[in-house]
Amino acid sequence: MIGERTVHLFCDDVMLGHNPEVDMPFIPSRVEKRVRSILEGLTFKWSYPEHPGRLSAIRQYLEANPIDGVHWTSGESATYEQLARVHTTAYLDHIFSLAGQSAWLDKDTTAMSPNSIQAATAAAGNAIAAVECVVRGDAQSAFALVRPPGHHAEPVRARGFCLLNNVAVAAAHAQAKLGCERVLIVDWDAHHGNGTQDIFWADPDVLLFDTHCASPFYPGSGHLHETGDGMGEGYTINVPLPESAGDAAFESAFRDILVPAARHFKPDLVLVSAGFDPHRNDMALNLTYNGFRMLTRILQDIADEHCRGRLALVLEGGYNLTSLSSGVHAVLETLAGGEVPELVEPGILAVQEALDFHRPAFTDD
Repeated sequence: MIGERTVHLFCDDVMLGHNPEVDMPFIPSRVEKRVRSILEGLTFKWSYPEHPGRLSAIRQYLEANPIDGVHWTSGESATYEQLARVHTTAYLDHIFSLAGQSAWLDKDTTAMSPNSIQAATAAAGNAIAAVECVVRGDAQSAFALVRPPGHHAEPVRARGFCLLNNVAVAAAHAQAKLGCERVLIVDWDAHHGNGTQDIFWADPDVLLFDTHCASPFYPGSGHLHETGDGMGEGYTINVPLPESAGDAAFESAFRDILVPAARHFKPDLVLVSAGFDPHRNDMALNLTYNGFRMLTRILQDIADEHCRGRLALVLEGGYNLTSLSSGVHAVLETLAGGEVPELVEPGILAVQEALDFHRPAFTDD
């Protein structure tokens, strides 16, 4: 029943301040010239897809459709020390030196605006707060509604609209300060979490399970054979999927691969890089809202079995504002105790409805 489980929802309006616009002046540099040449070669006007409206749309939808058991709150911004557990000090010093300015950071069109550093540190800090919340037992689960997203950010580089790796910062904090020895990170975004993989590539105390649209879909990494290295070999599990995968493929990946892997790993905490671009109205992978509900329930069951229900989600991608907002709502309903309907393809439901309507015309019933 919705409301039988408590969920804390972390958000902060300071994250709306990250707003790169391609028409604004950027710091002149080699990468600025490279990005300009890419944009000028397009046959259409390109606008920055990771914009403040993503967060505003989610908030507006949730406020218009409140969920019993879900409580709004916010956390403090991440400190330099907390960020430096996963990013090099050279990288942090460089992007912090750009505070108050506009700059292209990578030729894949990752950029920052004057208030981006405040937004990015708030995003990482709210991911930390979500983890602290579930470890303390203040709520049975938590969801950090943050931007800019994080899972493409590498130790030394911003990528894929990501400046700081929020979920990695939160995982490292849980290990360093909260007594969580083993952390399971599940990434269901449509894009591979290359940054998270890079950060924990040789770490046997972090198990990364990543479903994503297979290469050459951005960022082109996340192949089956990428399983970690050194002491961390075997602790990275990539499941590249075809663009049309759908609910059944995701359910099989989670039940048949993730569940036994988690049972072997025995995590102290479950973290989720929760992107909503796998929805069938967004980028790729053809998930439905009930598909997101199903994934959430599987992760709840894993957390309940292994780590006293400690489950925290961190927002990543999702660019169709309707499916982003409704997808977050579906996940929160499930976290709060909502039922997960049987998975049935929407086309089958439509045919059944048509059959029920037309049957009287050609039967004696």
